[in-house]
Amino acid sequence: MNRASLDKRPDEVATMFDDVAPKYDVVNDVLSLGQTRRWRKVVVEAMEATRGQRVLDLAAGTGTSSEPYADAGIDVVACDFSLGMLKVGKRRRPDIDFIAGDATNLPFADDTFDATTISFGLRNVNEPKKALQEMLRVTKPGGRLVIAEFSQPVVPLWRTMYTEYLMRALPPVARKVASNPDAYVYLAESIRAWPDQDHLAAWLEETGWEKVTYRNLSGGIVAVHRAFKAPDSTPDGAAAAIAAHKGPVAKLRRNTR
Repeated sequence: MNRASLDKRPDEVATMFDDVAPKYDVVNDVLSLGQTRRWRKVVVEAMEATRGQRVLDLAAGTGTSSEPYADAGIDVVACDFSLGMLKVGKRRRPDIDFIAGDATNLPFADDTFDATTISFGLRNVNEPKKALQEMLRVTKPGGRLVIAEFSQPVVPLWRTMYTEYLMRALPPVARKVASNPDAYVYLAESIRAWPDQDHLAAWLEETGWEKVTYRNLSGGIVAVHRAFKAPDSTPDGAAAAIAAHKGPVAKLRRNTR
């Protein structure tokens, strides 16, 4: 698949996010018509993290997605490759541990976190399968992964309307409210190029995650995938799973509540 993120080097993407960091959260609320907060709430609920557990929040940006865990007394690490985003977040929430890191080469030891999550960032990783393997490596055996990402609306008419909004309405709105409108054109293109729900579910199984399910939000505009690391997983488990995987992955159970 010809994904938009492959057209930019990682340093170019990082610079782009640095540029939009100061107004990033406000612009997201505007462009999503206020839905971002609801989507993130569903992610927190799916994580089922409790006090005493350690959570890794990848593509955390300014830490908005990390705040609910910190507010609940959960040890959360906000990790992102954009230093600009991390600086904005650290100024606002000095109590959260912000760490710069590449999702395809995480700066953490094996089996470090009880749960790992990434919201609206996986599609901006050049090698998403490698990132999924890294998430498996740093998650403890029996631990869980929750991914929120833009996906494909399940109703054809709604899908067409959504696509038209992305490429026609989103750029003009971004020009009015964003400091770097071109960044949002890139983001819109990356959403259109991203695989659908079942493809991402298949990637999760291929990279060694188990018990993969997903839930559609807003008619499939966003999908929240959840998976678990096998209790007896080893660092080499993901590579072995890829080697053993053959044929198409069956359609997975959908939860469209």
